[in-house]
Amino acid sequence: MYSVKTILAASDLTRRSAAVLPRAVQLARALNARLVVVHAIEPKPGPVKRFRLSVGKDPKAKAETDLAQFREAHRDLDIITHVSVEKPAALIERLASEHRADLLVLGLHLPRRVLETLRLTNLERITQSVSCPVLIAQTEEPQPYRTVLGAVTFAPASAKALRVAAYLAPDAEIHAIHALQLPLAAKLPSTDVMVSTEMTEADLLRKAFLDFQDLPARLVTPEIVPGGVHEVLEFRMAELQPDLVVIGSHSGRSATKLGHYTRDLMRAPPTDMLIAKPE
Repeated sequence: MYSVKTILAASDLTRRSAAVLPRAVQLARALNARLVVVHAIEPKPGPVKRFRLSVGKDPKAKAETDLAQFREAHRDLDIITHVSVEKPAALIERLASEHRADLLVLGLHLPRRVLETLRLTNLERITQSVSCPVLIAQTEEPQPYRTVLGAVTFAPASAKALRVAAYLAPDAEIHAIHALQLPLAAKLPSTDVMVSTEMTEADLLRKAFLDFQDLPARLVTPEIVPGGVHEVLEFRMAELQPDLVVIGSHSGRSATKLGHYTRDLMRAPPTDMLIAKPE
C-alpha cells in the first residue's frame, strides 16, 4: 500500500520553484512526513578564475542561509536540507534513492525553445529516473486538493497515479477521463461512435481496470470521451476546474518511460500535476 514517509522537494530558489516549498510543507504536515529539501547549483563550465575584479555573493552560502531560515520558520517539521554544486538531475536522483523518497516535488522547468523538442528537459529526465511519484507544483498558496482529474489509459500506471492522488488528497473528488482516439472511418457522419468497435474495446478495458486495479472508492466511473487527449482534457478542465491533474508515466514503448503526451503536459501543466509509474 502506498504511503508517504519522506518527501523530497527540489527548488532552484527562483520564481519557477516558488510553489515547491509551500506545497511540500503543506503535504508534510498533512501526512506527518519528513521533508528533505535540495538545492543544486549548476557547475560552471571552463577553468576556474583565480582573480576577480569584484566579489559577489557566494551562491552556495546564500542558498544555505535561505534554507536555514526556511528550517527555522518551520520548526514543527522534520526538515533536512542539502545544497550542492552538482548537476540537478544527478543530485536529485541520488538523494531520492539515499533518502528513499516516497514523493518528489518539483517546480516548472526552464523553457529551452528549440532544444527542448530535441531532448529531455531536466524535469523530464528527473521524473523518468526516479522510482517515486513526482508532483509538479505551481500553486503558490497551497490548500488541500479539492478536485482531482486523471487522464487515464486504463494501464497500471494510470491506476497507480489515481491511488497516489487519493492518498495525497483524502478529501478530494476524484474524476478520470479516457480520450478515445478514433480512426478516420469512425469519424464519418454516418457512424455511431457509441457502438463502434473502438468504443466497445475501450469499455471492456474500463471494466477490467475497475475490476482489477484496486482503485480509490471515491473515484467516479471514468468517462470515455471520443477525441484527442489535449482536446478532451481541456474540455474537462474547463468543466471541473481541478486543482490536481494526474497521469501515468507510460509510453507505448515502455511502462517506465515518459510518453509523448505526458512530456507535453509536463512542459505546460494546466495546474499542479502528478506523474506516477506502475508498481
